[in-house]
Amino acid sequence: MSQTETTAGRPVVLDGFASLAERYDALICDLWGVLHDGVVAFPHALDCLEQLHSRGTRIVILSNAPRRAAEVEARMNELGIAPRFYDKVQSSGEDTWQHLAKRPDAFYRDLGRRCFHFGPDRDRGMREGLDLDFVEELEAADFVLNTGAHMAEDTIDTYGKELEAAAALGLPMICANPDLEVIRGGNREICAGALAAHYEALGAPVRYHGKPHRSIYETCFAALPDVPRERIAAVGDSLRTDIAGAQGAGIDGVLVAGGIHAESLGIREGDMPDAEKLARLFAADEQQPVATLPVFRW
Repeated sequence: MSQTETTAGRPVVLDGFASLAERYDALICDLWGVLHDGVVAFPHALDCLEQLHSRGTRIVILSNAPRRAAEVEARMNELGIAPRFYDKVQSSGEDTWQHLAKRPDAFYRDLGRRCFHFGPDRDRGMREGLDLDFVEELEAADFVLNTGAHMAEDTIDTYGKELEAAAALGLPMICANPDLEVIRGGNREICAGALAAHYEALGAPVRYHGKPHRSIYETCFAALPDVPRERIAAVGDSLRTDIAGAQGAGIDGVLVAGGIHAESLGIREGDMPDAEKLARLFAADEQQPVATLPVFRW
């Protein structure tokens, strides 16, 4: 297996995960950009999961999808990511739903129950089972539930006037996906996090659920009660969410370069990233994964 290890403090670039496998008993693994692209599962990733499964490595799938975990899991299974490959599926949408259902802190207890849902019809599962009144006008709402853009080609400007109106009313926003963008079948689309960031810039309050925020990692650790933290790594394709989240949770982070950052690194899927370009990217984001892989492969 080829690999390039640079000097102390510089990126470690590996051809695949095999040389790291002995270091970890469990992985918290990103879904979109690592195991699939929203359209197809990556064969190399399925092979890597097979190899890890044969070694007894525990796998928790952690996705910033604004949908319930059961919906995320059903879609995974449709794409060929079989249940035998993982121990648990958690999503930012599930974390959001649980907080809306249980009202575990003062913020949620004071939130009110009239909700304006900012998101596409495919996310309507987030409404089911909640004791909320979903309203059609911002003026009637106590808060906004943000699950993302309606159409693949939409931009922040598409929703500018609506976001400005909600901000002027001072409505708190619950963001069910902190991601700024996703690559679906090779095309970039904005996510709920991009809309939430714009909303914050307007001076309005936002509560986030999902990576990189610490609370969602606690649900993953609960599924791995017998695994020491130093034997757990998080694998993902985003420095801002996956790697920052891992570091905040006190575990190692392994970056997959062929996802969100592929364009800025000037690589195509499967290409080995250049260590110098990685170093500049890490410095700009103030993140330092323990290793970088071209894609999630063995």
